[in-house]
Amino acid sequence: MNKQLLLLYNVKAGRGRLKRKMDTIEQIFVDAGYDPHPKMLRFGENPFDGAPEVDLVVICGGDGTINYVVNAMRQRGLDYPLGIIPAGTANDFAGAIGMHSNIIKAAKQIASGTEQPVDCGRVNGEYFVNIFSFGMFTTTSQHTPEKIKQHIGRAAYLIEGSKELHNREFIPLHIVHDNGEIDVDSMITLIFNGETAGRIPLARHAAINDGLLDCLMLRKCKPLASAWYATKYLISGTPNEEVVHIRTSKMTITSPLSPLTDMDGQPGPEFPITIECLFQNLRIVL
Repeated sequence: MNKQLLLLYNVKAGRGRLKRKMDTIEQIFVDAGYDPHPKMLRFGENPFDGAPEVDLVVICGGDGTINYVVNAMRQRGLDYPLGIIPAGTANDFAGAIGMHSNIIKAAKQIASGTEQPVDCGRVNGEYFVNIFSFGMFTTTSQHTPEKIKQHIGRAAYLIEGSKELHNREFIPLHIVHDNGEIDVDSMITLIFNGETAGRIPLARHAAINDGLLDCLMLRKCKPLASAWYATKYLISGTPNEEVVHIRTSKMTITSPLSPLTDMDGQPGPEFPITIECLFQNLRIVL
């Protein structure tokens, strides 16, 4: 008897290139002994409602699509193995788990792969797979029109992000973590489960299966100083006077302000926030 596979796809992801290759992807899984059940994602609906019991769920899309499916799965109390076909704009989580950037080759990886557990982040009960963030630039992906992303890919984020250069406000934070507590006036805060943001390796010491989150914060400073310290960190990967790095399994963050937050390119929860790393919480076919 063939294994059952739920194939969830976002037709708007990754410049629309996925739609043209769906027949080939389905055939790859048929040849591997699966009965694929393709289902187009409709954001605002839970894709697992009315879906059959399956042996594997394959997600075709970017980080935001993965985020949506993982949260929908957990809302229904389900724990299926997941395969990731990177069909989005940045595909940071797919990169973290070693998926090929070519859609067809990624499908073949899953069809012949084995299940491995990886970590997942959770903020106020909501899940993220790669990054939770707030401050400058962090809601750029939410504000970037889908049509522009489809046409020019990651460059769309640079164009949209440049509009925030005038906004150099800081957010006063009180953070309690595994090894103590700290007060920081932060211009941008990035909390990684993975390693990259926009495929830029910012959390170079992060691992997807170590039970820890890597938190990076750029302190309040003048624009030229901000650029200098950020550049130093990008080159060396080592925290400096104005870049704070915390590794922790759990943290709570409070602030007198209520900044907008982002989880994998999707709107995140409101402050105050409790963030935790769920050790090997996701079953991923690699």
